[in-house]
Amino acid sequence: MNSNSSPMLVTASIYALLVLIWATTPLAIVWSVQEVHPMWVLIIRYFGASIIALFLLKLMRDPLPFDNTSMKSYLAGSLNLIGAQLFIYLAANYLTSGLMALIFGFSPLIAGLIGHVILKTQKLIGLQWLGMAIAVSGLSFVFADSADSKINPIGVVLMLISMVSYISSIFWVKQINAPLSPMSQATGSLIISALASLCLLPFIWQHMPTQMPGMQSMIGFVFTMIMSSIVAMLCYFWLIRRLAASTVSLSNVMTPIIALVLGATLNHEHISPNAFIGIAVVMFGIVMYFWKEWREQYFSKL
Repeated sequence: MNSNSSPMLVTASIYALLVLIWATTPLAIVWSVQEVHPMWVLIIRYFGASIIALFLLKLMRDPLPFDNTSMKSYLAGSLNLIGAQLFIYLAANYLTSGLMALIFGFSPLIAGLIGHVILKTQKLIGLQWLGMAIAVSGLSFVFADSADSKINPIGVVLMLISMVSYISSIFWVKQINAPLSPMSQATGSLIISALASLCLLPFIWQHMPTQMPGMQSMIGFVFTMIMSSIVAMLCYFWLIRRLAASTVSLSNVMTPIIALVLGATLNHEHISPNAFIGIAVVMFGIVMYFWKEWREQYFSKL
């Protein structure tokens, strides 16, 4: 019994850690940009994370190849980092952390839409289309109810661009299919992202930090650099090799709920009762979208 329960406990613990990190990251981003320009935070985060990743790579004795295929894969992975994260940091000036997480929860739905309409690699059934429609309706209700709070259409557009970058990165990395370990892939992508972030310097040089930010900003910054950039990535790749994709995708339902609670509790972000109804509708739509996968994965075994 112990030999069977121990691996399950480890897997469950890593899964819970991943969900918690992903749920906390939007709040950490909002905190980290309170006193420092968002792009400076991004640059420092990626250079710091690259150094830590290189150290871990050496410790794990994983290679960091620079052949043509590997370099393409690093570039594709960086689209998820410097591409997606760039727009998330910009959106932090317009949206609360809870709403950022809620919008990003749509990423698997957008991925399915791209796979169905553009790449022709996935066929969506009626229940999934209905789930998408319900989720979008719920999100529209949240925005309509929160017209007097910190919501700006610019932030929503930035989050949508971020989602497209994130999804494109996943498809691109999968297409390249380089024979890289998760740590090598992540380290290479972090280094590319750090170097690419230097292109921002001419536009933000005048906003260079001149003093140490407060404790809350530092907590947010350290969390995103270590937990969001490295630990979450290792947890994700560890789980994706051991669990069904549909099981990992369940995190897209749990993460926004936890993020909204954390934002309201730790950052005093207001959520009205009507907005809670809209959020519940969004979660219901996402569950409907994944229902086919979950039914095939689990109920067929019963």
